[in-house]
Amino acid sequence: MHQVTVNGRLLYAEDGTILSTLLLGSNIPLDHPCGGKGSCRKCLVLVNGKEELSCRYAIHGDITVSLPQRAEILSETGVEETGGNATDVCLALDIGTTTLALALVAPREGKTLRVLTRTNPQRAYGADVMSRIEHCRHHGPAVLQRALIHELNGMIQEITDRQVERLYVAGNCTMLHLFLGIDCSPMGVAPYTPAFLASKSVSGESLGLCGVSLVECLPSIAAFVGADLVAGLYAVGMPPAGKHRLLIDLGTNAEIVLYSSDSALCTAAAAGPCFEGACISQGMSATSGAIYAYQNGIVKTVGDAPAKGICGTGLIDVIAALVENGTIDETGYMECEQLEIASGVFLTDGDVRQYQLAKAAVYAAILTLMRVKGVSFEEIDGLYISGGFAAKVDIENAVKTGLLPRELQEKCIALRNSSLAGTVQYACRGDSLLPYTQSATYADLSANPIFSDLFMESMMF
Repeated sequence: MHQVTVNGRLLYAEDGTILSTLLLGSNIPLDHPCGGKGSCRKCLVLVNGKEELSCRYAIHGDITVSLPQRAEILSETGVEETGGNATDVCLALDIGTTTLALALVAPREGKTLRVLTRTNPQRAYGADVMSRIEHCRHHGPAVLQRALIHELNGMIQEITDRQVERLYVAGNCTMLHLFLGIDCSPMGVAPYTPAFLASKSVSGESLGLCGVSLVECLPSIAAFVGADLVAGLYAVGMPPAGKHRLLIDLGTNAEIVLYSSDSALCTAAAAGPCFEGACISQGMSATSGAIYAYQNGIVKTVGDAPAKGICGTGLIDVIAALVENGTIDETGYMECEQLEIASGVFLTDGDVRQYQLAKAAVYAAILTLMRVKGVSFEEIDGLYISGGFAAKVDIENAVKTGLLPRELQEKCIALRNSSLAGTVQYACRGDSLLPYTQSATYADLSANPIFSDLFMESMMF
């Protein structure tokens, strides 16, 4: 047995234990969005003063470990807080793949008293849903559920000191499975079968939640179009007769729905974790020092801190500028292998290629849904972009790089966290969600020749 001192805390490990396994098992937050594959290099720690990848370091003696200070991911929910108190309250929760958002709601008054956001601790097991599904396949859902419940209990205790009767929950299908402790691994292989899609009600006690009597999970549509999209549709509402709307949740997986008042066609574009910075060489989430905007060679960073890396919105801005000035040509070719964007922060040709793959998947998915439904650009009255990503995205640059159609540029509306907004509204009004689920069908892009052709065309800038 070896002694491991982590930021002054004493732990014990068997010989050969992987350091990241010890840290996560001891509820010590760790960021390795690649899920421990050793590819992202974002779990670097100091072991006896030397930099090591914690997911690759085997413990064979007494060591002292220094962890970098953990920064919370900036998450703008867009849900207005009123403050104050109310006699009747409930909670609304959005379980995002990257962030958690919890609202204290006064349903009778239709108000949100307070909102808290935190980084989803499951991020330590991979930035995207497929990484977490893979972890669940090998280790079961218990570890991922325990990490989430531990974080949520702290948030609930912080937001209210009262016993709350109801907690309403939205999230993608994988997140809801893991929240309930249900095996999600069948969603990782064809035919991608979830254990449930319908709404579920369970006791808070059965999940290990403190201060909550009853939990109600909102319904999903398909394995990769979850309750977060259903809540978002509820928040946006139905379009006028004869019109359609597009709702796109740009996160670690791009969920897209094209809908009218009587039907909906939805899909998930395999954009990967590009927009969260996980597969970008110096990519990062929207934490202190992340470049979130770029214009005329000037960068803006989260917290106005010295630049440390690039988050999704910054990546769009940088690539748009380089395409415009000819540094990146229409094929994505960049003559130099890497280009310095800010002091010590570089964009590589591999980063450009990752962005091309992600943006092509989203753009082609939008066009595919439109062609399948026979909908023209003129028939769409709004393109709504949700997710924390939406708060800072420059729509013009998203169009320039081919992420969004130019024909819809003037119809784009950034909603920020439509999942939380819709869950809050549902907690207050309680209308049926059936209009948004019963008429919805799922389009599998992997088997769609239209998508394949459009994807290749959409790779160009």
